[in-house]
Amino acid sequence: MQQVPYGSVDRDKPLLRVPFTRLAVITVCLPLLGLIACVVLALLYHYNDSTYTHCQVANYLPSISAAISLTPERYIWRFSIGLHSAPRFLVAAAYFSFYRGRFSRRLTEQLLSGLTFLLALSENVGLLLLTYVSSTETYSVHKSGFIVFIGSSVLHMLCTCKLWSWIVKYSLSSEEMMSYRQKRRLFLFNCCFCLLAVYFYRRHNKYCEAGIYSFFAGCEYLVVLTNMAFHMTAYWDFGGSEAPPWSAEEEKNEELNVTQSMLGPEGFPEGSARQFPQHKEVKPSSCQATSSSHIQDQIKAVSWSPFTENLLLQTFSNIPTISMHSCV
Repeated sequence: MQQVPYGSVDRDKPLLRVPFTRLAVITVCLPLLGLIACVVLALLYHYNDSTYTHCQVANYLPSISAAISLTPERYIWRFSIGLHSAPRFLVAAAYFSFYRGRFSRRLTEQLLSGLTFLLALSENVGLLLLTYVSSTETYSVHKSGFIVFIGSSVLHMLCTCKLWSWIVKYSLSSEEMMSYRQKRRLFLFNCCFCLLAVYFYRRHNKYCEAGIYSFFAGCEYLVVLTNMAFHMTAYWDFGGSEAPPWSAEEEKNEELNVTQSMLGPEGFPEGSARQFPQHKEVKPSSCQATSSSHIQDQIKAVSWSPFTENLLLQTFSNIPTISMHSCV
């Protein structure tokens, strides 16, 4: 491991950078592969147990709750959800930072972004609760976790779509427009499948018809898949970012603050010899004029980063010729 001296600039830099697109794919693939594995194993080795209901009629698909409550399916599901929960919290924090930067001067949008962040946390907590407390162990707790997960998921998607409708209203980015359209479609599909799942579940409990519970299970799969696809739209939102995606913006803001602290109250560098020890302060030997082009040449002579150099060049680009009245 590389060691750096205490107080070094490199000490505060991230030790690991991961492309956010890769993080988004891994986060979505973990529960997706876990769900597929649980359903396939339940159909192959626990068909009767996973499709059994109190009506005792023929069914062909297990519900997600039944599939993840068996062994070894429950361990596969818990393993995949446990691994993917930490990146989910990270993505929620990334979106909150993204919205806060986009709506820095709008109170309504700031409040809605905070609510969206809380709903994302609640959705993940509900998923963890229904995962680690199976329906065969404590049904009431498992049911409460499922309700929290579904309710938070729908409200989170609704708030996210509203925020992105404000974003694309003033944006010309094709990626942001594509992300908003996919979010809106997936939200509508998710709501439709949720309503169908509720309908088939109530009909099965009321009439005990053969095969109806399988339709409920199929709609339940589609609800979960559309939820995963909705979170996958982060691929477009942070496609060019690294994890954590806010680190580059924070570094730029920090460099901006350092640059502004070097400027005096009039916008000029104070005490060039004190602020920039690698350059000596030049005193005029006679009455002469200092132009903006001369200042720009001095700026280019210092070893700035590209961001700081561009900022200073833009600051001094429109400065008129300044007469130096103090003569030596």
